[in-house]
Amino acid sequence: MFCFRPLSLAVLFACAPLSAAAAERADLLIRNATVVDVEHARTLPGQSVVIRGETIVAVGPDAGLEGQWRADRQLDAQGKYLIPGLWDMHVHFGGGPALIEENKALLPLYVAHGITTVRDCSGDLPQQVLQWRGEIAAGTLFGPRLLSSGAKIEGIKPVWKGTIEVGSRADADQAITRLQRDKVDFVKITDSTLTPELFLYSAAAARKAGFRASGHIPMALTVEQAVDAGLASIEHLDYAFKAGSRDEARIAADFGAGRIDRAEANRQLDASFDRDTAMRAYRDFARRGVFVTPTLNGGRILDFLDQDDHAHDPYLAYIGPGLRATYQWRVERAAKASPAQIQARHAQYRQVAAVLPMLQEAGVTIIAGTDAGFLNSFNYPGIGLHQELQLFVQEGLTPPQALSAATRSGPAWFGQMDRYGSVADGKAADLVLLTANPLQDIAATRQIDSVILRGHVHDRAALDQMLADTRARVAAWNDEADKARSAD
Repeated sequence: MFCFRPLSLAVLFACAPLSAAAAERADLLIRNATVVDVEHARTLPGQSVVIRGETIVAVGPDAGLEGQWRADRQLDAQGKYLIPGLWDMHVHFGGGPALIEENKALLPLYVAHGITTVRDCSGDLPQQVLQWRGEIAAGTLFGPRLLSSGAKIEGIKPVWKGTIEVGSRADADQAITRLQRDKVDFVKITDSTLTPELFLYSAAAARKAGFRASGHIPMALTVEQAVDAGLASIEHLDYAFKAGSRDEARIAADFGAGRIDRAEANRQLDASFDRDTAMRAYRDFARRGVFVTPTLNGGRILDFLDQDDHAHDPYLAYIGPGLRATYQWRVERAAKASPAQIQARHAQYRQVAAVLPMLQEAGVTIIAGTDAGFLNSFNYPGIGLHQELQLFVQEGLTPPQALSAATRSGPAWFGQMDRYGSVADGKAADLVLLTANPLQDIAATRQIDSVILRGHVHDRAALDQMLADTRARVAAWNDEADKARSAD
């Protein structure tokens, strides 16, 4: 008698094996896998995972599934560890229209490193990225699933290009209408020239329209004011650090009134940081469902350029010459620092990074995101996420907590846990097969055997070919750039 039904990892199959003639059809059968249950920080050995189309339709012990399914492709995962696909929740594409192809070449790098979803936090190619989002979803462009803010909301004549300029409440309302038309996945708000009042209004308008909002918090506002208005994720750990100042409200008011400049405001924030104040703020974040994306790797790279100039990074071979050129402005700025300023940078990085385990202790959901892309020097798409996770552990998280930040926090922020974040029936077939256990050593996330993206298997040879193809494209662009310089 047929008694099979898809079951979760926690339930054992009680059905007797069916005859081969009665077996249901699937597209892919992964056998003998050790499934990593990230939520409960445990492994389940000897599991089979059945995939039909882009969906997992059954997971359970090998013996329980034997004979119940047949598939044209079977993958023997003996001795390997199966995790949900990784999410990089803070990436950027940009550098202007001339760099569209160089940005597009980054997409396979994410997949080659096990990243099956990325959250684009806006650059200066918003419409191009939205087009890629649709093409990837339609299967006409290869890359990770893209979730995008589209154009970010900014003030008038901002530093950042490709933005929606807002100088009034009416402008903010029109911006939200445009973003609704573009069907963006969330709203990004930054503060290069956007006034504090319009920042708060824009965040509230985004929330009213049903969007989750993220962004950079103006120095003239407290973090609590931004959260009250509707900010749902705090990007970059230094803003969370700011919330730990005993004097944050006064410093914000003094900066807004022009009584102190940014450098002095930062100095006072550093001097007034208080653990008890911070923990109260962080517990409030947790209570209100505000997530934090630390983006530690980008800060580490820039703060320690005096120790590693990255001139010989092997990963530069995957970054086009135009994108590499965008790195230079941060490099030149860092090079002008005095020895005292360099030491201050080092100390600031360590002081801010120490906040990470405090957030975890307070119950805040930590999101893994890199800030990789144009402008952010040597913060490379793909490998940057693995570096971020290693920094999480180095600064006080456990490997299971770091892994959760890269597999479960993104889906949780977007309200998509019904589809992503675990290896279970009904979930998306976005998976990564590793040769080592990431719950014991987070560096295991780099040891990728295969990536299953939307139900399709990309084995190690295919992943290596993605990398080789990108290297070849970049080499050709380098040759073109060299010839152009010679001609000049």
